[in-house]
Amino acid sequence: MILAPLRGVTTRCFRETFAEVIRGVGFTEAVTPFVSALPGRDPLRERELSGGPLPFRVTPQFIGKDPAALRGCLEKVKEAGFDTADLNCGCPFPMVRSKGRGSGLLRTPRVLRIMLETGCGVMGAGRFSVKTRLGVDRADELLDLMPVLNDFPLRFLAVHPRTARQMYGGECDIAMFERVAAAAKMPVVRNGDVPFEPGGGSCGNVMVGRSFIRYLGSRADIGALLERYISASLAEFGGERPVLGRLKELISYWRDSPGWRRRWDAVKICRSVVELRSVI
Repeated sequence: MILAPLRGVTTRCFRETFAEVIRGVGFTEAVTPFVSALPGRDPLRERELSGGPLPFRVTPQFIGKDPAALRGCLEKVKEAGFDTADLNCGCPFPMVRSKGRGSGLLRTPRVLRIMLETGCGVMGAGRFSVKTRLGVDRADELLDLMPVLNDFPLRFLAVHPRTARQMYGGECDIAMFERVAAAAKMPVVRNGDVPFEPGGGSCGNVMVGRSFIRYLGSRADIGALLERYISASLAEFGGERPVLGRLKELISYWRDSPGWRRRWDAVKICRSVVELRSVI
């Protein structure tokens, strides 16, 4: 069971604060929210990939379309001690895919092939993975690309069984997911609307994100965990505004649960950490 990358939520600070919970419920790995595979200094990338060891594998995920830039980033993370990496081929947001990144790579098989050659070449066989969608407009686009993906010794292929156009709405196409899995020469991991079960249940290889985050809000110790998260976030940012944004993003996942419905109305209008602490 792999912790899915959720932009703005499953950050380094989150992984460190909730590490015991993440490992305790059965996760063996976390894929980071995507960081840019662009040359030059990137404070977000540096912050995301810093920190000490955790009781589960951390796999950096990169987004981009420049093989040379990807190579440089992968060489640096290998030097930093990471032995696995992931390529984002699934981000559905129009501003990303219109630039040929994320799910936009599904429309450029030649670029995709070079990115895979770079990733597998730098990280080594069985050390580079891909997270993707079924397609951009059609659910059979990924199936058509399997001959390209099958040419590489990927660690796994994580598939969210929706198209990019669907974003996070509509039904997952499980039948097409199964066709992709049958055509794949590498392990295939299911992502997207996967229910969270402590211990992983018997659902096979899965990448779980939103359902795990919703589960956190129901824990009896969530108040203490949030206090630790606030303190760690204040130390990271040194200011209240980004901390409030981070906590509101997390708590928004719980707004429909019985214990948080009323509190969410107060949380979303908090203007200071003191106010936030008094609510939670």
